[in-house]
Amino acid sequence: MGQPESLERREPEESELPPGQRLQRGWPVTHYGPVPKFRQERWEFRVFGATADGDKHCWNHEEFSALPFSTVVADLHCVTKFSMVGAEWGGVPARTIVELAPPAPNVTHVMVWAEYGFSSNLRLTDFVSDRTIFATHKDGELLTAEHGFPVRLVVPQLYAWKGPKWVRGVEYMTADRRGFWEERGYHNVGDPWSEQRYSYQEIPGDGPEL
Repeated sequence: MGQPESLERREPEESELPPGQRLQRGWPVTHYGPVPKFRQERWEFRVFGATADGDKHCWNHEEFSALPFSTVVADLHCVTKFSMVGAEWGGVPARTIVELAPPAPNVTHVMVWAEYGFSSNLRLTDFVSDRTIFATHKDGELLTAEHGFPVRLVVPQLYAWKGPKWVRGVEYMTADRRGFWEERGYHNVGDPWSEQRYSYQEIPGDGPEL
């Protein structure tokens, strides 16, 4: 991937963070379960489910690494109440994946799948945001294994659990369903500015229909 020039950064004041968040210096390691071992010869990124052509689309690591590279400067808001601000994320925009493997017209949500069967659901509108990126780099350096190498999703407008580490694929869905943390009591949408942390805060329309 070629790497464009860095974008201008701006670090907000503490008062500009989402409610309940504190400014974090550095990048804590937070995840559930062990760090997976990367095996390049077995790695594959898949797009499947309700694709426009009905087919599954796959890239091996070399092919994924050759996709157009972009950067976005964005904050990372963790539900544990720390916010890391002004990071430069480099990788493949989610919109690029959507352009290469379009969803069917009736797709409303995606499920992002990661190692060990971990998953996170997103509204299609959040997924195709021009700030959503499958990050391979942070601040010009490759991600470490602990922080999601080879690929993690960054969705700046949502809490960080909505952007899994060690991503392996995307499932297009014509109806919403909860992912790993959403099934365990976290908010189905996860907007930090509305402080949507837990499922008991949901109102009609936030979650899948029963």
